[in-house]
Amino acid sequence: MLDLEAWATAGIPLLRDPREFVLELHQRHLPQPGTVVIAVLGASHRLTASASFTPWPHDTDGWQHRNALLGHLRQVTPHDLRQPAPSRTAVLLRCREGSAGWTEQDGAWMWALQDAAVLHGLRCGSYITLTPAGWQILGDGRSGRNPHAGSWADGPVHTVTELAPRSALRQTSERAAQHGDRSQRSRPAELPWAPARVAAIEPARRTGTR
Repeated sequence: MLDLEAWATAGIPLLRDPREFVLELHQRHLPQPGTVVIAVLGASHRLTASASFTPWPHDTDGWQHRNALLGHLRQVTPHDLRQPAPSRTAVLLRCREGSAGWTEQDGAWMWALQDAAVLHGLRCGSYITLTPAGWQILGDGRSGRNPHAGSWADGPVHTVTELAPRSALRQTSERAAQHGDRSQRSRPAELPWAPARVAAIEPARRTGTR
């Protein structure tokens, strides 16, 4: 675990445009409380790969967090261990409930990010929390109100189709009742919309843009 003072003096490179970066990550993954997003920035400080996942509730140790981050990094981007010096940067965003201030679990994730970055040949970048109060970059003081921990609910919903207004349903039923064909009476009126299709919700989202 790293405390906030040790993290602030670790020489973490600053994000050039933190507001746009947080917004882009949020749009890609729509993290809910409990979700962690690991992202990789290229030499030009642009997002090259990212992965989101929900850790097991009993995983609270920095070693467990490190292993989870390293496993997802290996799936979305190759390592840079053969490079003479790191050119890419690993950044972590953690969506959680509670206050915006540093917690011991934040300290465990900070240590995990730092160690996972070294083991994958990357620089250790910013640690961002997403809470009900908004987003915060711990250690450098930059923050904003949006997005926040509840903003995932404002994202696009693709699991339910739009229903027709009740007036359209009533008119359809009346026309069917007035029709003289018994075969039409024996069958219920066709609904003016397609049945909703419910898509399975995946426990993790991964994106790669390299």
